[in-house]
Order: sequence, then structure tokens, then C-alpha cells
Amino acid sequence: MDKETLLIKKAQRGNLQAFEELVRNYDEKLMRILYNMLNNIDDARDVYQEVFLKVFRSLKTYQFKSSFYTWLFRIAVNTCLNYRKKRKRHRYEPLPDDSIAEQGWFVVADQADKNPEQHFLNTELHETINRSIQSLSDQQRTVFVLRHYHGYKLSEIAEIMNCTEGTIKNYMFRSVQKLRKCLQEYVQ
Repeated sequence: MDKETLLIKKAQRGNLQAFEELVRNYDEKLMRILYNMLNNIDDARDVYQEVFLKVFRSLKTYQFKSSFYTWLFRIAVNTCLNYRKKRKRHRYEPLPDDSIAEQGWFVVADQADKNPEQHFLNTELHETINRSIQSLSDQQRTVFVLRHYHGYKLSEIAEIMNCTEGTIKNYMFRSVQKLRKCLQEYVQ
């Protein structure tokens, strides 16, 4: 029995230290994905806490049919999508989060001293890319972020999102088409 399976079984029996170790194994990766999907560190933190609360409450129902990693990220993606739907219903749009670099979740090399013009163009491009990604549908954005920011295979994304690989390919194709259209002025 591998270490993760042992931790899961202990956590299922109520061992909080085992659960905490499981959380530590995935917390940074999960936070990066949530931030990339939500584009706001405070929202990502809220969803992060909600995800691990759901995992804690439903851990006893985990039956080892898929990897723990897949099970956890399926919960995370669904929680994130539900959070975005709820936020849209309340018409809440957060201001851009300038504190990300300070938090260490997103680091951009600051070249402003060396070439201010290039720095401005890079910043403008970064903001345009970010806005373009946020304009995608929830499913398209999720697939795009998991594939291009985190390197997931299409089959893994399909398993996490609980749909067919063909559907994932369709979401990917449509997201790339939309992004190309949004970013065509930057492509030479």
C-alpha cells in the first residue's frame, strides 16, 4: 500500500494529521489552479477553503475508483464553477487584484528600469490575455487553464470534469478560437 493510500485510509477513520498531510500534498497546486480560474486571490482562497471542507466531509465516501488527485480536483473544479455561477447571479465583479505578486502566487519579472516601453507593452499584453481568458465560458476557461497553465492531458481533464474527451477537445478548440480573435492585434 502506497503512502497516499495509507494517509487516505487513516483520514477516513478520522485521523486529522493524516488529512492535514493530504492537504499539504496538494495545497499549492490547487491554489494555483483556483487562482488561474478565478483571477482573484481572495476568491481563490475562499474556494480553496470550501474545497477542502467538502473533501473533509466526503472523504469517507471516497472509494478509490479514481486517483485521489482526480477526485480532489473534480471537487475543486465543480466548486469553482459553482462559485463563478453564484458570483454571476449576484453581479459581483472584483477589482483587478494587484496584490498577487506580493502574495507569491504570480510572479512577473520587473524589467521597467531596463526598458520602460517594453515593460508597458508586456503589462498591457498580460492584462489583455487575462481579460481574454476571463471572457471564456466557465467550461472553456477551466479546460484552457488546466491544459495550458498546468499541463494536464485532455484525458485527465475529461476525468476531472466528468465528461468525454471529445467534449474537452471541443471546449479547447472554441477557447483557442476566441483567444485568437481577442489577441489578433498582438500576433504578427
